[in-house]
Amino acid sequence: MVSQGLLVVVVVSFLTTWLLRRYALSRSIIDIPNARSSHTVPTPRGGGVAIVLSFLAALPVLAASGFLTGATLWAMLGAGAGIAVLGFLDDHGHIAARWRLLGHFAASIWALYWLGGLPAISLFGLELNLAWLGHVLAVFYLVWLLNLYNFMDGIDGIASVEAICACLGACLLYWLGDFETLIVTPLVLAMAVGGFLYWNFPPARIFMGDAGSGFLGIILGLLSLQAAWVSSKLLWVWLILLGVFIVDATVTLIRRLLRGDKVYEAHRSHAYQFASRRYGRHLPVTLAVAAINVLWLLPLAAAVVLLDMDGALALVVAYVPLVLLAIKFHAGELEKA
Repeated sequence: MVSQGLLVVVVVSFLTTWLLRRYALSRSIIDIPNARSSHTVPTPRGGGVAIVLSFLAALPVLAASGFLTGATLWAMLGAGAGIAVLGFLDDHGHIAARWRLLGHFAASIWALYWLGGLPAISLFGLELNLAWLGHVLAVFYLVWLLNLYNFMDGIDGIASVEAICACLGACLLYWLGDFETLIVTPLVLAMAVGGFLYWNFPPARIFMGDAGSGFLGIILGLLSLQAAWVSSKLLWVWLILLGVFIVDATVTLIRRLLRGDKVYEAHRSHAYQFASRRYGRHLPVTLAVAAINVLWLLPLAAAVVLLDMDGALALVVAYVPLVLLAIKFHAGELEKA
């Protein structure tokens, strides 16, 4: 029954992306390359709505089947739909950054209200209950994650591959670590993204757009917090699995802030963007992200679940090479003329 449902999600996402591509072409909703783009060919955008619709439609079914609590259902439905609508409107007509940010905070607060905020976390062997401060930090965590996912959706297939690797990696570790009750929701998200990826894999025939990237960012964040309420070490697992995006976006932001750049302005100074220009194609970079996820980050996340490695220590071990790699590929530097 579950396998049939997953197949339906993939097919719905695939067909909806096809319809959205036709719609975007008919309405001239096209991403035109400019000086800040990592693309050279005009391409329709907004295909990420297919991920949104196929995943959100599955949530009530998951709740009715006992795979999802009512609180998590409302958290993901409300926050996910809100971020997707905001992104969709921005895809069709620019919305000022301050209003987008206000919407991001509102959606995050809504979701955390239903989830109960941030649970106690284990930090280098110490159990920390941050109370209201933890809830504030969780809001900023969700806002940053959804924005960085938007920032990192800049070359063909990269945001889809990252989401699929993180979700399937988490599902594998849930299965191995006896957290089976958490498996189905991230698996459904991976299937929704998989149907879209067919159209977005390099060379992309449609882009995800802000509606899809922001939606993925906040849903992945909510999956990590949902897991943290089951076991605090699972929060570290998700932070490790999402390490490529978190490190590249954060290093880039810090270096641009230190230089005094207007960080809300479009740019193409992420490490992955420099890498795609160096190699002249998007495919090698997208495949490299998948390889890092599978060969480096997943084993470290597995050590946290299966070998009881301290989550914070595993995170440091995972991130140090990623920071060095981001610096090697000039994350946050000015592009040379």
